[in-house]
Amino acid sequence: MIPLPGTVALVTGSSRGIGRATTLCLARAGADVCITYLNSARNARDVADEAQRLGRRAIAVKADLSEPDDVAELCAIVDREFGRLDVLVSNAAGGGFHAALETTPAQFGYAMRLNVLATLLLAQHARPLLRRTSLARSKVVTVSSLGGSRAIPRYGLIGSTKGALESLTRHLALEMGPDGVNVNCVCAGVVDTGALSALPERQAVLESRRQRSLVGGVNPTPEDVAGVILFMASPLADRIQGQTIVVDGGGAIQV
Repeated sequence: MIPLPGTVALVTGSSRGIGRATTLCLARAGADVCITYLNSARNARDVADEAQRLGRRAIAVKADLSEPDDVAELCAIVDREFGRLDVLVSNAAGGGFHAALETTPAQFGYAMRLNVLATLLLAQHARPLLRRTSLARSKVVTVSSLGGSRAIPRYGLIGSTKGALESLTRHLALEMGPDGVNVNCVCAGVVDTGALSALPERQAVLESRRQRSLVGGVNPTPEDVAGVILFMASPLADRIQGQTIVVDGGGAIQV
């Protein structure tokens, strides 16, 4: 386990899946955590309780990250409750599974606000907490998916926003790097989470990606992705800036 003692982490979309695994991974490493949820209050409370059992301070905040006012209030709460922020993991995402040609303007607008604009607003509002004048660097980690660079059935809406998120990550790194902030992206392969259960072709997609795995014929788990996020949040990644790290068992490198 990479140690992160005395640090504070904000993980959005933390009540399940990759967000939950990341929150608990960071807590085991020594970080106090602020987690966010929108509808799953009980699940979020369970995650916070588990982090507290690990000896960490943990709070759960309800926030609709597609709404700018909620993002501003979330960062104000982190400032008020912790007085610092060392790690920001922008993980919350949504938009639903739609064929690109069937997507409505309202659906597209919501997905862009939640999956892209929220990260920009988080960076803007959290910048005073993340800025460093010492050698220790703070970390922003965005969470993308293979749909940002690959075509997946009924994933055109989310996938297009993930492509935008990866570009935004690079531009935030360019602008925040001089402030002592590293901004990188972890791109998860096809991970079997609750969100994926709504994908009609779920089993076929999982099996297709499993067959392309170069690490023993398995798909990555939420814990696998969380481990890479922990590394990117640690001083070991201080010289990695503006990059997208793919966690998919090598499937994406094949023709």
